[in-house]
Amino acid sequence: MIAIATNPSQRRPTQDGRHTPNLWPVWLVAPGALLIVGAAAFGLYHGAELLLSSESTGKKPVGVQEVIKTTVTVLTLVGAVLAALYAYRKQLLDEGTSHRADSTQLTERYAKAAEQLGHEQAAVRLAGVYAMARLADDWPEQRQVCVDVLCAYLRMPYAIDPTDTGFRHGEREVRLTIIRAIRNHLQEPAASTTRQP
Repeated sequence: MIAIATNPSQRRPTQDGRHTPNLWPVWLVAPGALLIVGAAAFGLYHGAELLLSSESTGKKPVGVQEVIKTTVTVLTLVGAVLAALYAYRKQLLDEGTSHRADSTQLTERYAKAAEQLGHEQAAVRLAGVYAMARLADDWPEQRQVCVDVLCAYLRMPYAIDPTDTGFRHGEREVRLTIIRAIRNHLQEPAASTTRQP
């Protein structure tokens, strides 16, 4: 949908085509996981030493199999935490790549629609109007820019008389289509871009 900004003090969302994922949770959790690994290794070392020394002091001895089983369990848990951190970081990076690809596609659509608006044939300019309006529906971050382009087109002077030098056939219909598209979206924000009057 096309949205016209009515409040000039309202900040517009910015989009520069780049998206860097927020990795601060990974960098906070990773040192914590390393500290846990270090503490577990320290505990296992001293725990094993205490368990083995208990055999010589006459206390109930602990089997080597129990020590190995506990060690493997702790190491498996630590490995699972590190694997989860790696998977989370990879997912964030993949989302960033996807966001950049989407932004690139939208930028290409914008350039093509703007090029169509400057074409000599009225049918191509009409296609450019619909393409720009559809892009405004699909690109919330740059919606106002798309609307500004259409409004700037309306503000450009044009020749009404067919005998004038700058006269272009179909220009009146192109301008009326822009006005209808903006009017329809103001009256019915959920209306389809291609809805006819």
